[in-house]
Amino acid sequence: MKLLIATRNRHKLGEIRAILDVPHLDLVSSLDFPEIPDVIEDGATLEANAVKKAVELHRATGLWTIADDSGVEVDALGGAPGVYSARYAGEPCNHANNIAKMLAELGGRPDRTARFRCVMALTGPGFPPQTVEGRIEGRITPAPRGTGGFGYDPIFIPDGYDRTFGELDADTKNRISHRANALAAARAAWSHVLGGAAS
Repeated sequence: MKLLIATRNRHKLGEIRAILDVPHLDLVSSLDFPEIPDVIEDGATLEANAVKKAVELHRATGLWTIADDSGVEVDALGGAPGVYSARYAGEPCNHANNIAKMLAELGGRPDRTARFRCVMALTGPGFPPQTVEGRIEGRITPAPRGTGGFGYDPIFIPDGYDRTFGELDADTKNRISHRANALAAARAAWSHVLGGAAS
């Protein structure tokens, strides 16, 4: 079965490929379809963006398509940046600027609790879009630590660990992350579509 992963983000693609390692799935991505324009992620929720990407890429290619949208929610910031995580510090998107803005807004606040959320959407021929969600709780550090991962990884410590996502090895992150939890939920919910993926 050919499954299109609706992203051109090579970091995200690498994580999804590593987690969704199912022998009979032929995984392709938006990078394989350069003629298709990027989907404008203008939804008010992670769910809306994930569904929009999945539906538009399925319509353009006819392939079964899985898409995700992820964000970090910081309790002391009222759940921000959430759906606006990628563009938190404005355009053009820049991970360093996003991190700097978050740390400046948090300042010395003692409450650093936060979570990563990931919503996955799947659609295909005769299969209206469905979504599942994964999340991981944690806290925001006072300063970036580590050079691994991408996005907010250098300032997020998952509960039960003393290292940031930026310091953890890829195998550990791919086992516990919000994206890993969402993909596990996807494999369970859509095993009838993905075949042996849930086994």
